[in-house]
Amino acid sequence: MNKNRTALVTGASAGLGAEFARQLARDGYRLVLVARRRPQLELLATELQAAHGTECHILTADLADPAAPQDLYDGVKALGLTVDYLVNNAGLAGPDLLKDRHWQDHADFFQLMMTSVAQLCHLFVPGMRERGFGRVINVGSVAGRIPRAGDCNYGPSKAYLIALSEALAVSLRGTGVNVCALCPGFTHTDFHDTAGLQDMKASLPDWLWYPAEVVVAEGIRAVEKGKPVYLSGRLYRWFDPLFQSVWTRRLFRVRGRE
Repeated sequence: MNKNRTALVTGASAGLGAEFARQLARDGYRLVLVARRRPQLELLATELQAAHGTECHILTADLADPAAPQDLYDGVKALGLTVDYLVNNAGLAGPDLLKDRHWQDHADFFQLMMTSVAQLCHLFVPGMRERGFGRVINVGSVAGRIPRAGDCNYGPSKAYLIALSEALAVSLRGTGVNVCALCPGFTHTDFHDTAGLQDMKASLPDWLWYPAEVVVAEGIRAVEKGKPVYLSGRLYRWFDPLFQSVWTRRLFRVRGRE
């Protein structure tokens, strides 16, 4: 059990973040739940306290705000806690780089999806290394493994998280700190509903989709095993070598010109 250890989960109000909180609570971690929506976090904290007796702390933050990562770090310190397990899960679908003409929307997206993750690692990982134990899961995506026409923001932002996680994993080898980029494919959460992608979800076959419980359980196992990148779902693990093939990537480029 991990009753003396603390896990911080961003984007914990719903979807994969809430599921990470549930499974880490089951594993005995004390939790710091982070999201913009406090009422949802309070409901989750009540659920976890009732089910597992979990000590839950709530910190509200919008990680699109450049000040938020430092505020989170200071908030954790004010609580007298140290973070042993960091789940960088907060994210959204984002604007279209070429169609959406308000640049601040893109800057906010980059801050949320990439800069805040790097800063949270910058703030929390050195303490993990000093203590000789830490776990970091950066939630990437299969979209970060495939170049696709029209996807000039979301996929590239996830590709950065994958590269960052691999570099951190190599840099921290032998220190007791494991870093993993968890790359889900299509997952049953409310992400597509809140992103306005319900029609896209309805058009795809059921066999492409995995439950959030499976994705999170696989991610937790992967970081414990020290895997720097892990594709969740057997289907996506089968297809990934094809996605990385020089010939397949060339096909994506050709289709992008059609």
